[in-house]
Amino acid sequence: MKNPEVLIIRAAGTNCDWETEYAFEKAGASVDRLHINRILENKDIIHCYHIIAIPGGFTYGDDIAGGKVLANQLRYNLQDEIQRFIGDGKLILGVCNGFQVLVKSGLLPALNRGDSSLTLRMTENKKAQNGTEQEATFTFNDSGKFEDRWVYLKLYSNKSIFINEGEILYLPVANAEGKFVVKDDAVLKKLIASEQIIFKYVDNEGNPAGYPFNPNGSVENIAGVCDPTGRILGMMPHPERHAEPTQHPRWTREGLKDEGDGIIIFRNAISFVKNNLL
Repeated sequence: MKNPEVLIIRAAGTNCDWETEYAFEKAGASVDRLHINRILENKDIIHCYHIIAIPGGFTYGDDIAGGKVLANQLRYNLQDEIQRFIGDGKLILGVCNGFQVLVKSGLLPALNRGDSSLTLRMTENKKAQNGTEQEATFTFNDSGKFEDRWVYLKLYSNKSIFINEGEILYLPVANAEGKFVVKDDAVLKKLIASEQIIFKYVDNEGNPAGYPFNPNGSVENIAGVCDPTGRILGMMPHPERHAEPTQHPRWTREGLKDEGDGIIIFRNAISFVKNNLL
């Protein structure tokens, strides 16, 4: 059996592509890192892969807003190809800046794309007639500063194929615009009802808590969401930065685990591909 194929999309300012490649390869994938310009030159190339990953960083310097430029490139230049990719039952992972990209392109939370229909709903808004409706966004942290710290995440749903409910992960965050907010209360209620809230920030005992456990002030302590199919996941903390146990900041004092907490995200994705797409 061949290895699952992963495409890491990078752009000017991406800085977590190598770590993401390492984590996917450790989980058993074959990985290519391609600049978005190369993909736009040959759009069909994405169909050679089983997983698309959009890693962390500061694409295009976040000069307009976090992830906005790359999100527009996906939304207006790769819409048809991404629809087909999702329709083929494949996976998409966005971390930190990649999460911002998925949300601002309308690929998450995509509340109107049900499990039974994999076609992305096109918005009736003429200003965005070539894109999908944006239902959430990211804004500046409540602390007013760049937050670089380790956080606890609790899993609240089995909706995503990337992870199982009930686990608590310890992962780093590094962002200035990490506050997840929704369009309105109706969107939040749909997110909760559809069980698309996958990760929440919690304290070390697994209870929802404020700053610094919730480092950015995200509504409902949301740290990660999936789409209705469970095959697209966006998360703000970095699983690729805790793929090895020695990346834990206190491993010399607390003992060395068998593996880093974040590797499970990548291993589950590879397992899904092997069981369903190969």
